[in-house]
Amino acid sequence: MRKLFLLMVLLVCTSILYAQQLVIKANYEMAAKYSPNRLKKMIFSTSVDPHWLKKSNRFWYMYETTAGKKWFLIDPSKNEKKLLFDNDKLAAAITLIVKDPFDAQHLPIDSLKFVKDENWIQFQIKSSLDEVQTDTSKNKNEATPPKKKVFYFEYNINTNELVELKDFKRPIRKPAWANISPDSSIVLFGRENNLYWMDKLNYERALKNEDDSTIVENALTKDGIENFSYYNTSNLSGTGESNVDKEKNKKKRKAVWAYWSPNSRYFSLTRVDNRNVQDLWVINSIAQPRPTLETYKYWMPGEKQSPVDHLYLFDMQKQEGKELQVNAFKDQDISIWAAPDKKNNRDDDTRPNIWLGNNQAFYFTRTSRDLKRIDICKAWVMPDTIQTLIEERFNTYIEVRRLGLVNDGKELIEWSERDGWGHFYLYDGNGKFKNQITSGPYHCEDILGIDANKRILYFTANAREKNENPYYLHAYSIHFDGTGLTLLNPGNFDHVVEMNDDNRYFVDNFSRVNTVPASVLYNSEGKAVMNLETADLSALMATGYHFPEPFSVKADDGITDLYGVLYKPFDFDSTKKYPVIEYVYPGPQTEAVNTAFSTNMNRTDRLAQLGFVVVTVGNRGGNPSYSKWYHTYGYGNLRDYGLADKKTAAEQLCNKYSFMDINRVGIHGHSGGGFMSAAAMLVYPDFFKVAVASSGNHDNSIYNRWWSEKHHGVKEVIKGGDTSFVYSIDKNPTIASHLKGHLMLSTGDIDNNVHPANTIRLANALIKANKRFDLIMLPGQRHGYGDMTEYFWWRMADYFSQYLMGDHTERNVDITEMDNDIPMSK
Repeated sequence: MRKLFLLMVLLVCTSILYAQQLVIKANYEMAAKYSPNRLKKMIFSTSVDPHWLKKSNRFWYMYETTAGKKWFLIDPSKNEKKLLFDNDKLAAAITLIVKDPFDAQHLPIDSLKFVKDENWIQFQIKSSLDEVQTDTSKNKNEATPPKKKVFYFEYNINTNELVELKDFKRPIRKPAWANISPDSSIVLFGRENNLYWMDKLNYERALKNEDDSTIVENALTKDGIENFSYYNTSNLSGTGESNVDKEKNKKKRKAVWAYWSPNSRYFSLTRVDNRNVQDLWVINSIAQPRPTLETYKYWMPGEKQSPVDHLYLFDMQKQEGKELQVNAFKDQDISIWAAPDKKNNRDDDTRPNIWLGNNQAFYFTRTSRDLKRIDICKAWVMPDTIQTLIEERFNTYIEVRRLGLVNDGKELIEWSERDGWGHFYLYDGNGKFKNQITSGPYHCEDILGIDANKRILYFTANAREKNENPYYLHAYSIHFDGTGLTLLNPGNFDHVVEMNDDNRYFVDNFSRVNTVPASVLYNSEGKAVMNLETADLSALMATGYHFPEPFSVKADDGITDLYGVLYKPFDFDSTKKYPVIEYVYPGPQTEAVNTAFSTNMNRTDRLAQLGFVVVTVGNRGGNPSYSKWYHTYGYGNLRDYGLADKKTAAEQLCNKYSFMDINRVGIHGHSGGGFMSAAAMLVYPDFFKVAVASSGNHDNSIYNRWWSEKHHGVKEVIKGGDTSFVYSIDKNPTIASHLKGHLMLSTGDIDNNVHPANTIRLANALIKANKRFDLIMLPGQRHGYGDMTEYFWWRMADYFSQYLMGDHTERNVDITEMDNDIPMSK
C-alpha cells in the first residue's frame, strides 16, 4: 500500500509539473500590440513601386520610413539616384503659399506626376481652408458638406522653382461608366441594357454635370434586355446593389467592358445571356430604414441553366456591330485578351482598354465547360472571320495565360502546361508550332518582356534553382530557340519583378519571411545597377518582433516535399508546451503560405502571440506554381485532398519539436480555408480538437460553378446528340455527425460570393446530429467582413484561448483591446 501511495503522489506531482509547463493563459496584451491599426504605424514601405517616364528610362518612386516620406528619381543610364526635391525647402515654400504649417516629415503631397519636358513635376496639397461651394444639389434642404481647398503646384527638379497653379482645373476623375477610346474621341457606356456613345465635347459636359440635359447620347444597339444586356456580364456574384437601388439606378449610365482596336475604329465585347441562370438572394437586415433584398444571378455547379456567351465586334466608323460566330462547345466561355498595359502610362489620367492584337485582328479564348478543351483564336475584322490558332486538350482542367505577340503577331509565344510543367512555346502567326522555348522540371509564370530584334524572351519562373524553396520567383531571359537560359536576379529570396517597356531595366523587390525586404535595380543582362532601398523595420523590431521560421516536411505519401512557415510567440520559452494552430487555405488556385515578408500578420504572427505555435504549410493539390501533378492532385476529391498532408505535417513538427503539443492541435481558415477547417474536424475528429471556420464553402454544390467545377471536375455526357453535365462532390454537412471537438462557424449575412447558406446548411446538419457548436453571424458583411474584421479576430482569439489552450478566464463583455485601439471621440 505504501508503494502504491508513493506512486500516486509521484503521478500527481508529475501531472502538476506538466500542467505548469503547459501554456494556459492567453497573452491578450501581446496580441493587441500587433493589430492592423498599430502595425501601419510601425511598418511603412516594403517595396519600390516604380513610375517609369515616357521619354527616357528614368523612373521615380516614393519610399516611407520612420523618418517620413521621400521621393526619388532614378536614372539607370547614369547610375544615378537623387531626391526629387529637398523636403525641408519644399515644405517651407509650400507653407508660405498655403499658410498651413508643413515640415519635411509631414509633406502631404498627392497625385504627383511628371509633366512638360519631364523636368517638371505636378502635385497637389490639401489645405485646412474650407472651399467656397456652389450648391448644385436638387434638394436645397440637404446641407452640402464643406470641402477643403486644394492647392496645385508645379516644381522644376533642376532649378528648384515652385510655381502655384492658381487657375488650374484638375482633370475630373474618369467616372466608372466611361470606356474611353484610345484617341479619346469616343466614350462608350451602357444605359437600360444597351450600348451608347458620346463624343469628347459631350463627355466634358457630363464630367461637369452628369444630368446636363444638353448632352447628346448616341444609341448603338436597341436589342439589349434585362439579363441579356451589353454590360454587367459577370455571373459569378452580385453587383452589391439591393433591389431598391437597382430600380433607382436602372436608367443611369453603366460601365461597358469592351476592348478597343489601337486606332479606335473597332471594339469587341462579350455579351452574356443570363436569362436562364437562376436567381440567388441575400437580405441586408441592418439597411435603413427597412431591410433590403439583393437579387443576383448565380450559376451553381452542375446546373443546366447556364449563361450563354456571345462575341460581338463593332465598327464605329459605320456605327454598327454584329455577332461573330464562335460556337464550338456547349456552355462555352469566351474571353477576350487585353493588350499588356504600358508601364509608362500608369500616371496618365485615362488608360484605355485595348485589345491584344492590331487594327486588323484581336485574340481570344474559347473554353469548354469542363475546361479540358481550350482554343486560342484570332478574330479578323475585315472580313470578320475566326481563325483557330492553337488547340489545348487535357484530361484535367487547362489553364492559359495571355499570348505574347512578336512583331505584331507574326509569331506567337504561348504558355502551356501540356508536358506537366508551365512552359513557353513558339508558333508562327497562323498557329503552326515552331519549337518549345523553355523546358524542364520548373514552372514558368509570366512574360516580363519580348525583344523581337534580339529574339529574347524575359519571364519569371520558380522551382528551377536548387536548394531553394521552389516557390521563390526569379527573373530569366532565354532566346526564342530555347538556348541561353539566364538567371537575371540570383539570391535565395522570393522576388517580385517589374521590367520597363523597352526591356532594358527592371526593379527587383525581394525578401523571405525571415529577412528584411530590399529592392535593387538590374539591367536586362542581369547586372545589378544599384541598390535602391532596404525596408525600415526598426519600429517593429523595437516591439520585440521576431521573424518566423521556414521549414519543409514530407507529405502523407512520404515522398512529396511540402514547404511551410512556423510562427512562435515573441516571448517563446522552449521549456513550455504550446498548443498548435494550423492556418490553412487549400487552394487550388493559391496557398496561404507566405514566401516573402508580409505585413498581413493577423492570422499568423499575431495569432501566435496569444500563446500558440501557428503553422502554415502547403498540401498536394495546392500551389499552382509547381508541377501540374501537384496542382491537380485534388481533382475529383475537393473535400478531403489536402487534409492528410495537414495532419501529417503537424505530426512531423510535433515529433521534431518538444514545445509543440500534439494533443492540442487546432485549425483555422477563411473561405476555402473555412471549408477545410470544418472538414478537418469531421474527417480527423480525434486529431483536430478546435476549429474556427469562417465563411467556408461547406456545401460546394451551391458554391459558384467556376471554382467548384474547375477544381473538382464535371463530367460531360453526350447522349443522342444532347450534351449534359454531371457533378457530384462530397460536402461537410454529410459528415456533421463525426464532430467531437469545438467548432466555431462564422459568415457575413450578405456574402454574395460564398453564400451564407453554405454555413447555415452545416449548422443545420450539426443541430440535427445533436452537436454543440458555435455560430457567429456578422450583420451587413460580405465575404471579407469589412469593418467587423477586428471584432471577428478577437472572438476567434477567445475561442482558441478557451478551448485549445484551456484558458478559462472570464472575459469582460467589452472587448477592451479593441476599445483601447480606437479613439472614443463620441
